[in-house]
Amino acid sequence: MKNIGVIAKDIPRAHGAVRKLVAWLASKGKKVFLDERTAAAIGREGYPAKKLPALVDMVIVLGGDGTLLSAARLVADARRNVPIFGVNLGSLGFMAEVPLEELYDNLAKALAGRLRADERMMLTAAVIRNGKKIAEHTVLNDAVLSKGTMARMVSLEVSVGGDYLTSIRADGLILATPTGSTAYSLSAGGPIIHPALHCFVVTPICPHTLSNRPIAIPDTAVVRVKLVSRSEGVSLSLDGQVVSPLRLNDIVEVKKAKYRVRLIKHPSKNYYEILRTKLKWGN
Repeated sequence: MKNIGVIAKDIPRAHGAVRKLVAWLASKGKKVFLDERTAAAIGREGYPAKKLPALVDMVIVLGGDGTLLSAARLVADARRNVPIFGVNLGSLGFMAEVPLEELYDNLAKALAGRLRADERMMLTAAVIRNGKKIAEHTVLNDAVLSKGTMARMVSLEVSVGGDYLTSIRADGLILATPTGSTAYSLSAGGPIIHPALHCFVVTPICPHTLSNRPIAIPDTAVVRVKLVSRSEGVSLSLDGQVVSPLRLNDIVEVKKAKYRVRLIKHPSKNYYEILRTKLKWGN
């Protein structure tokens, strides 16, 4: 790996870490590409974030899971299968597994090809209005249909692979990947799904009918959710970071994305250890 991209959260701790990292990578003979925002924070020239994945062999992300989610969408949108090395500067870090104090030892192993990369499923969420696709996004965690600030439920019709599943009145609906099953979906009562499983989960948010429960769907299926209420302020949120407003009779079509993201694994921590630590099981 010769060309290395670096994307960092916009906080002072991350800026200091980037300065040290850039110098360390240069000492190893690597060419470093910074996204524009990260570069500006440390007084260097950068590249548009959307172009970064096409220029590099690996992307290092310094921040938390939110920063990594943004980077994953960039890599998927660029149609590149470059691995992502996540460095956790946040408080949780389900995906950004390597703590800052372990960065350089593990990064040296990654650059030498001695660390494994897990492939994680992504979802494509499209908004269809009057029979035309008006927006499409790729997500690593989840696509969420939810109401606005008004205290009203939304009414949705859900079908799977062309078959009617249910009509639901709720605060919203979450469609989450196995990776995203430990995020919003878990808080809404959804199951934890191992990242190796070939499925995604549909989780109601505070449903009016308590028998509406989460359901795991095969990743070969296409889920279509139609907005049938006139509530204003209903929107589609992608990974909690990108929002598309929805209108009456809009359809959100969700299916497995063509591209999977590759996350470089911590050399000694397995999935269950991370799960146990982050969720404080056994404490």
